Parts: sequence; C-alpha cells; structure tokens
Amino acid sequence: MPRRRLRTSDSPASVLELLLLPRAMVVQDGVEAGDARMGVLLEPFLHQVGGHLSVMKYDEDTVCKPLVSQEQRFYESLPLAMKQFTPRYKGTITVHLQKDSLGHLSLVANPLKENRESFKVSSGSAAAAIWQKLQQTTSSSGGAGPLSQWQHTQLTHSLEESPATGLLRSEFHLSAHVPSLVEDANGNQAERRSFNPWGLHCHQAHLTRLCTEYPENRRHRFLLLENVVSQYKHPCVLDLKMGTRQHGDDASEEKKARHMTKCAQSTSACLGVRICGMQVYQIDKKHFLCKDKYYGRKLSVEGFRQALYQFLHDGTRLRTELLGPIQCQLQALLLVIRSQSSYRFYSSSLLIIYDGQEPLQRAPRGLHPQEAPQTAHGSSPLGFPKVDIRMIDFAHTTYKGSWNEHTTYDGPDPGYIFGLENLIQILQDIQE
Repeated sequence: MPRRRLRTSDSPASVLELLLLPRAMVVQDGVEAGDARMGVLLEPFLHQVGGHLSVMKYDEDTVCKPLVSQEQRFYESLPLAMKQFTPRYKGTITVHLQKDSLGHLSLVANPLKENRESFKVSSGSAAAAIWQKLQQTTSSSGGAGPLSQWQHTQLTHSLEESPATGLLRSEFHLSAHVPSLVEDANGNQAERRSFNPWGLHCHQAHLTRLCTEYPENRRHRFLLLENVVSQYKHPCVLDLKMGTRQHGDDASEEKKARHMTKCAQSTSACLGVRICGMQVYQIDKKHFLCKDKYYGRKLSVEGFRQALYQFLHDGTRLRTELLGPIQCQLQALLLVIRSQSSYRFYSSSLLIIYDGQEPLQRAPRGLHPQEAPQTAHGSSPLGFPKVDIRMIDFAHTTYKGSWNEHTTYDGPDPGYIFGLENLIQILQDIQE
C-alpha cells in the first residue's frame, strides 16, 4: 500500500515514522527517476564519528570522500605491510551536485570507466531516506537548514539550547527511537536503530561549501574506499588523532600555530594521541553513546583513560574480552610503523572498531587472546570477539619519494610511535 507524503502538520513521531521508508519511495521525491539511473545517489555515512570532511556511502561495502592528491598517491604507493591496517583503496569517481524541482540538494556519483563494472547501485538505505525527509521537512516548514531542523525537533527538543549548540554538544544520547519503528512490506516491524549526527553535520557543511564556492555543474573527484564497518551490526568506533604534531609540512604559519595550540592544550602533547570522536552501543538502552572532537580536546590524561574505559563499556559491563585482541592488533601495527622509514603520518587518525552486540563465544581453554591466531579483517579467531584497527586520513602524510615533499625525514614516525605505546599501556592498565 503506498505511503503518504510528509505534511507540515505531522507530529514529530509521525515524521520519525516516515524516515525509514524504502528508498525507492523517497528517490522520486528527491531525485528524478531518469537522473537516478544515470549515477549513484551518495548518502551521508551515518557511522562517521570524527573528521571535518564529509564521508559518503557509495554502496554497502564502499564509502567515498573528497579526493586530495597527496592521499591518493599514498594509497597508490602503500607499503605492503600497511595494507592490513588501512581501508582498501578502490579507485576514484566524479561527483556533482544535483538539485531537484523542489530545490533539494543531492550528491550524485558517476563512476569512471575503469570503476563502472565494479560497483552496484544500492537499492535502498536509511541514510538516503533520512536526508531526503530532512530536506523536505525543512523546506516545507521554512527552517534554516536540514540538520538544524532535525537537531532542534528530534535530538535536543528537551534541552534549553539552540540547534547549533546542540549539534556541538560534547555528548549525544541517541535513542533507538530515532528513527522509530516502521513496518516493512510484509507488515513486520523493522529493528530500531540509532545513528551519530556527526556525519549529517559534515554532510550539510560539505553541501553548503559546494553550493557557495563552485558552480552547480562543477565535477569533483572523490576517493573510493572500503567501508570498514560494513560487517558490524552495531559498530562501536573510536577515532583517535595520532601523533604529537598535527600540521602538514605545507601548512601556513597561521594553520601551523593553530594546530600546535590544539596539541599543546590536549593529550596530543603528553600522550601522542587524543580522541577525535566515538560511538559506543549501549545494550541496556539500545542506543549509541556518542562523543565528538570538542569533548576529546578537553580531556586530561585521566579523562582520556576514563574515555577509553567508557568506549569498552556496553552500559552493563566492561567488555574485558576486547582488551586482548585490541592490544594484539595495536602491537602488530606498532611493529609495522617502526619499520616504515621516512614516513610521517601528520594529522592521520586511527580507528578502533568492534561490534556493540556480539554474542560472546567461549575461548579455547588455556588460550590467551594475544596468543590467538591472526585473521583477516572482518573475521575473528574462534572464541574471540571481532576487532578491527585501521589507519585513515593521509592528506598530510609525507614520505621519501612522495610528490611535492617539503622535507625528507629519517627513521620511523616518533610521534605516532609515542602515541601507540601510550595507548597500549593505558589499555594494559585497564586490563590489570
């Protein structure tokens, strides 16, 4: 039975109920049918927990982000030893901004010829439905912007604060009632889900920038990368900014001073690592607890330790079974980084990922997690939880032979190693 369109008189609960309509039903409202066949409608990536550039969902297994030449060259010349600790590079696409007859904005990807055979258009997703309905709600109600409207009516309606203040709060409690339960085609209720608003914040900022700085028909290049959380039902993600220095060699004096101040006033200086964002699934409340980069900048050393503890806590208990596998992978990464002479991973991040609701299997008797055999990403040894460690964001990475290198460094990256060693030590302290 066809579902009705959103009305300005709808209550917040009714709006939420419409958010997860099958994508085929909302595409006609946002992107003309002929246009949809010509390209891939990019969706906000709802598990982006940090960063300022928008990461978009291309399909279930692939995300994309604005292309930076230095980052593309890094992926194309990636040392073999590092490949298991980085997202798989899948090539590039061209992207353009598209406005429909109602003025709603979308980003549409046109795969390059060499990529065209490799990907399938996703048939439907919550992210696309959310974004389309946010724009419809805003345009019909005269709101200032899709995310501001959503933030005001759904996420902070019980708080005495502005939408912008709500967006940048250091802590979000996002219940599974966002979006609410909806029925599928068979009349069955779909599972309640929750999402992190940071990806929508980055998406809106990116669309605004494209609208104001470039002509509408401008083509943009994006990188295609593996979606490293696609195998997780409730992906818990910790985004850590690694190293004691965050500015690239090509940074202006003003930018250099700004980044040095951020490092000096955060745990980057004393630990070589700071929290850039996180989401952790709370099984008792069935929602994600989310924290952003502004929260991470304010943490003391003890606060950082407590935040790591919280990342490993599901609302009912500390997930102690995760500590061994995480330390094991971090130790393996540390060995790899120590072997990469001349590399400096300025401003890069490290993701720690696990599933927030994974059935606990009994480990083989007498086998310690750090003695478990190493497996490919997305799988786990028998009896141990699935854990992933990935390095991301290489726009300011430099190494011997990199194009336009300003400085050549000797030996491995001391700041990154310092951060990894401290991170491992803090996890050991939590375990003990």
